[in-house]
Amino acid sequence: QVQLVESGGGWVQPGGSLRLSCAASGFPFSSSGMRWYRQPPGKEREWVATIFTGGDVNSADGRFTASRDNGKRVVTLQMNSLKPEDTAVYYCNAMLIDAWGQGTQVTVSS
Repeated sequence: QVQLVESGGGWVQPGGSLRLSCAASGFPFSSSGMRWYRQPPGKEREWVATIFTGGDVNSADGRFTASRDNGKRVVTLQMNSLKPEDTAVYYCNAMLIDAWGQGTQVTVSS
């Protein structure tokens, strides 16, 4: 069955970095663009980044970038210079089938 499993979240101090991963199974991963979204506490879910099948990346913020490994069926989100307002649950989304992971919590605070 389709599964998207995010990992790598946690607590980090402002200015730090985190690398999130999303492991995919159950669909043709290499044929699917992948998106990262986040939902800050009390707010709507918002788009963070998209990586297309060819590897091109669009990002809402230059501090964040996505990458993918089709052989391992993993998409990652590298987040640098983190700010407290980046605190959110981060989700990956498979565009081909509109599937979502369960999310991973990122907390940025001192």
